[in-house]
Amino acid sequence: MKKFLSFTLALALSVILGACSSEEPAGEESSKEEIITYESEFGPVEVPENPERIVALAYAPNLHALDIEMSGVDQWSKNNPLFEEDLEGVAEVTEAEPESILAENPDLIIAGANMENLEELEKIAPTVTYTWGKLNYLEQQIEIGKLVGKEDETRAWAEDFEKRAADIGSKIKEKHGEDTTVTVIETDGKGFYLFGEAWGRGTEILYQAMDLKMPENVQKAVSSDGYYEISQEVLAEYAGDYIVLSRGEETDMSFTDSEVWQSIPAVQNDNVIEIDTAASSYSDPTTLEYLLEIYSKGLME
Repeated sequence: MKKFLSFTLALALSVILGACSSEEPAGEESSKEEIITYESEFGPVEVPENPERIVALAYAPNLHALDIEMSGVDQWSKNNPLFEEDLEGVAEVTEAEPESILAENPDLIIAGANMENLEELEKIAPTVTYTWGKLNYLEQQIEIGKLVGKEDETRAWAEDFEKRAADIGSKIKEKHGEDTTVTVIETDGKGFYLFGEAWGRGTEILYQAMDLKMPENVQKAVSSDGYYEISQEVLAEYAGDYIVLSRGEETDMSFTDSEVWQSIPAVQNDNVIEIDTAASSYSDPTTLEYLLEIYSKGLME
């Protein structure tokens, strides 16, 4: 099957390249794109200096924040409420179907290191892969900036964001106390998950940039995998002074009527901040700015 796929891709590529060469005016040399060497975590990759047809299988929101137009993006980015309007006309692609990527004739592909068919993608266009979590949320944006020639812009944003979030965190601690705790819980109405300091949903803002604390038992629970599943019956045991509740629009919220939920001090004190899971999963600048505003208001009340 892999050999057949490779043959199909090679054949399609030869057709595209042949068509391009046949359109070249006689006696004229085609203009060549400027190529640079990008030092990726897996070694040097030759990429266009100014890519124009990027397919982002990962980190599309990071590119979107830099006003980079893309030829193809993954379904999760395309359907994210924060980006769906801007990405409406962008093709939805998947690494599981390399032909969907080939159809966009990309000059650069950005992917996750854990994705399938990476060898096939490299035959289509220069492919840069990142390991999720290897870089923190600010370093990742700066690295994307390096790739597309906007490093200075990303560094400036990162420094500014970190300072603004830290200032808000200081004000929150001044108002509520240095030991104020926050628990981030995500639910689909049935299962419940605790999230650590680098798991999207704005955890990077709360626990890193703002330097707020999570309850000790939450910290212990998430220390191994970054998240931890709990049952509804023990919600109160892991609740901090504030709760950030991540849920979808269609989530069954009937659990909030339960005796367990109603017994939690944070609930009784109206210290629950609800966020939309679909709009909060990433750690790109657009998402972070969106959540920073929500958290600064919710935690300062």
